[in-house]
Amino acid sequence: MPEDEIFDEEEIVDEDDEKLPFAKAEVVRLMKENLDDDKMIRERVKVEMNKFLGDVLKNVCKQLNDYPYTTIEYEMLKESTYPYTNIERINQEKERILLHLEAIKADCNALAMDVQKTLKLKDVVEEDTFTNFSASLDDEEEGE
Repeated sequence: MPEDEIFDEEEIVDEDDEKLPFAKAEVVRLMKENLDDDKMIRERVKVEMNKFLGDVLKNVCKQLNDYPYTTIEYEMLKESTYPYTNIERINQEKERILLHLEAIKADCNALAMDVQKTLKLKDVVEEDTFTNFSASLDDEEEGE
């Protein structure tokens, strides 16, 4: 009976192979070339890597379709694949921007504290001046 279960599982895997965008053997070969020799790859990883690569291809082609030209040039491909080929640079830029935003946030907080401390009395005076100014405008309008 266990042999039947193994056979059924292999049939399911074969059905999935038909839906994969690339030849599984080629994807596995490329994975093995780039992984350490002591690594073993589970079947699900092989299938999911194949699907992932298919999704990347679809996304790149969507970007290429956004160009109004009928011929795809190399520069267009380079631009469309930039997020995938320069992920390290993009992550470094993201970290730099986040650190800069944190510094700006700290500056804003410091300025807000300064405003609250030093301009507290002036706020009261400005409110009175504004009230007096508004009242004088109302008086002028009534006089006309």
